[in-house]
Amino acid sequence: MSREISTVAVIGLGYIGLPTAAILADHGVTTIGVDVSEHTVGAVNRGEVPFVEPGLREVLERAVKSGQLSAQDHTPAADAFIVAVPTPFTDTHSADLSFIESAADGIAPQLRGGELIVLESTSPPGATEHMAERILASRPDLSTDPSREDHLLVAHCPERVLPGKIMEEMITNDRIIGGITPEAAEAAKTLYRSFCRGEILLTTAKTAEMAKLTENSFRDVNIAFANELSVICDELGINVWELIELANHHPRVNILQPGPGVGGHCIAVDPWFIVDAAPQQAKLIRTARETNDAKPTWVLSRIEDAIGERGEGATVALLGLAFKANIDDLRESPALQIAESLALRAPQTKLLAVEPHIDELPQSLAGAPNVVLAQTDEAIAAADVVVLLVDHDVFKAIPAEQLGEARLIDSRGIWR
Repeated sequence: MSREISTVAVIGLGYIGLPTAAILADHGVTTIGVDVSEHTVGAVNRGEVPFVEPGLREVLERAVKSGQLSAQDHTPAADAFIVAVPTPFTDTHSADLSFIESAADGIAPQLRGGELIVLESTSPPGATEHMAERILASRPDLSTDPSREDHLLVAHCPERVLPGKIMEEMITNDRIIGGITPEAAEAAKTLYRSFCRGEILLTTAKTAEMAKLTENSFRDVNIAFANELSVICDELGINVWELIELANHHPRVNILQPGPGVGGHCIAVDPWFIVDAAPQQAKLIRTARETNDAKPTWVLSRIEDAIGERGEGATVALLGLAFKANIDDLRESPALQIAESLALRAPQTKLLAVEPHIDELPQSLAGAPNVVLAQTDEAIAAADVVVLLVDHDVFKAIPAEQLGEARLIDSRGIWR
């Protein structure tokens, strides 16, 4: 049965929800963005982007100006709902589904029957079914039973985009869509086909959830191998970046690059959902997570050794706070974690934090008396120790000779 979708509500206007809403609207779908933040709602309605993402501003401005996109702080009635809210983990590394549950609670009163509800949030296996069950618990007059003409269509469609390239990859990347029923998967495919030029692959909801976790866990395991190599090579006096470059000349070897840890709301989080779902079986995935989670502490010890060599009153330039290059996203950032720990553990050391994509220090550093947000050149000129934490393009352009006599700790291999 074909159901027409003329209005879509996107719940959550963060790094995935807002680009999704803007692209849907830009492709002719009347879209209403929903967010609990008054600041975000106001910014979107003015056509302003509340975070850095190349290409988003132009699309957002066009969508708002055309009247196809608006934002509000409460869930409206719509033909389809896309849920793109956070899914953090708890202190015990189990998934916190409270944001999904809150979104479901907001959607339930607006349903008339026959709507499509898509969960985009990266989730543990079974989360889509949990969302559907929560909605039906508060709306027992509705059903997902395909034998009913007005049954709800519930599916999972995980995002698969790279921050910094979201606007391009959201359109060109293949998508996986898993439905609670085959009809739900087909309905979601029709919606996403309105803007997605990549191949759309249909499966079950639980398999789609696991597919996203698997993709990010694969990368996490590879990065953990590179990070462990970097620690081993430091012990043996070997340049790890040269080593990896040489090894990758083998036609069947592709080692990723080491760094100060793994950040972001995907690779640093998603593997734990697999571990939580099957703790006795996910041994390699757990070890990789623990290896990557330990890397910031190892880098921190290297910085403290360098401060010890230069004296307690040393000045340290920390280049980068974001979780990856050329964005302003600080979620789960190992660079930020290192800066926070150093601010507490070395109170007599002046820390010049350099992050070209933000205008003010994050709250976790703003109250530290020994931390200052600084410009790149002035920080390097004043530093006794220079620590490269994020390989932003602006840092890559710095010639090695500009570092002068400063003690260098390069966690990204820019000046190897």
